[in-house]
Amino acid sequence: MINSLQNRRVQIDILRVPLLGRFLVWKHSRTAAQIILFALAAAIIIDGLLGSQLAPKNVATVAAWVHYRGLVAFALLIAGNLFCASCPFMLPRKLAKWIGRPTRRWPKLLRNKWLALIGFVGIIYSYELFDLWASPWLTAWLTIAYFATAFVLEAFFTRDSFCLYVCPLGTFNFLYSTISPLKISARNLNTCRDCKGHECINGSATQQGCQLELFVPTMKSTLDCTLCLDCVKACPYDNVALAVRPPGDELFRQSWPNRLDLALLAIFSAFLATLNAFGMTPPVYDLEARLATLLFTSHESIVLGLIYIVGAILWPLALTYSAAWLSKTLVASPLSLNRLVMRYAYGFVPLGFAIWSAHYLFHLLTGFMTIIPAFQTFFAQTLGWALLGEPNWELARHFVPTVDAIQITQTTIIYVGLLMALALTLHSARKTHRDRGKALLEALPWLILVFLIIFTSGAIFLLPMEMRGSALGG
Repeated sequence: MINSLQNRRVQIDILRVPLLGRFLVWKHSRTAAQIILFALAAAIIIDGLLGSQLAPKNVATVAAWVHYRGLVAFALLIAGNLFCASCPFMLPRKLAKWIGRPTRRWPKLLRNKWLALIGFVGIIYSYELFDLWASPWLTAWLTIAYFATAFVLEAFFTRDSFCLYVCPLGTFNFLYSTISPLKISARNLNTCRDCKGHECINGSATQQGCQLELFVPTMKSTLDCTLCLDCVKACPYDNVALAVRPPGDELFRQSWPNRLDLALLAIFSAFLATLNAFGMTPPVYDLEARLATLLFTSHESIVLGLIYIVGAILWPLALTYSAAWLSKTLVASPLSLNRLVMRYAYGFVPLGFAIWSAHYLFHLLTGFMTIIPAFQTFFAQTLGWALLGEPNWELARHFVPTVDAIQITQTTIIYVGLLMALALTLHSARKTHRDRGKALLEALPWLILVFLIIFTSGAIFLLPMEMRGSALGG
């Protein structure tokens, strides 16, 4: 297969940048980053269980629901999957592998993104149902549950099965790292053709290879790459690069496997982003009240469950398959509806990323400085160590931007996402149809759907929004 590939030139390699490149290829660079995030996760658990249960004053809720989400979106945009590269859940997993000595492969039937997608929807649903942003205690237990799940699965299954098939956070990062300007690439394919050991995937005596079974010379996508750089460290020929590419390049190349789970992951995530933003605006409470009356129930779990089943699953399926049917009918396409959904799913990636980013940016900007007094409270009150002085909440409040500034920034982000989504949608049609008129006709239902999602989210961001977990909110 390598022999059929064309050699490609690496223009810019981050691993060749002085100091930064040397740190990245250092044997213990990933462990160092993991220890930092592990310490933060430990602080989340300790403060969440033992500290103040007022959300803006607790490290658990501030770090998890204000800073982590906003900073992950920023990291994905500028560098890719940095969180998975320094994932704190990796440290106990190493112990699990040492104890369990796993030899089992993950069940073939589950080697897809369905479990991770279900988990992702489940976490967002739980976030709203249990008001996780306002509960340090529940946030701490969610973190513990994450550690426990990763530990158990890695004790039984090989090849980082938890990361690839189960982890909802990792799946979010995998999906949107496809927009990032960085990718793993071979510097020279001729070197790979002559290589006998394929250490980048098989490992060597001193360094493990890619646990996700990604073979560097054939990699077309960052979709399953944790950016661990094990392939870089394992290659005996120094032939693996962390190359710079145009943002979204692999989306325009349509380099994903033709899999329905990947397509629906991109589509559901875009709709879920809109639904999650809607959940922090006043109209959602009116909707819940009306549904509760219609269903003769006072259980929020039932009402909210219905909203999520319809808004995150049934409504997206109805709209996307209607768009596919219209495309097929308008141009008499021989393709199946599933194939059309897979073709046009690429456009939903920048769309979803823009909506998630605009939403998370709101929380990050309104609560950015809250992390300082939260840690001051953690050290002084929870641990009894007067290391950082007394909490200064006035400092946190002084750095909150105006509502107008935040809304302008959000609007800019979602319309940049719109432009990229439109470009990808038209590109998907033109790849198949040389006739521009026919290509536009096939793409028309998808263009309408993209506009519908983006204008809906834009209208939501103009509504008053809860400043959850910030210095001004609860």
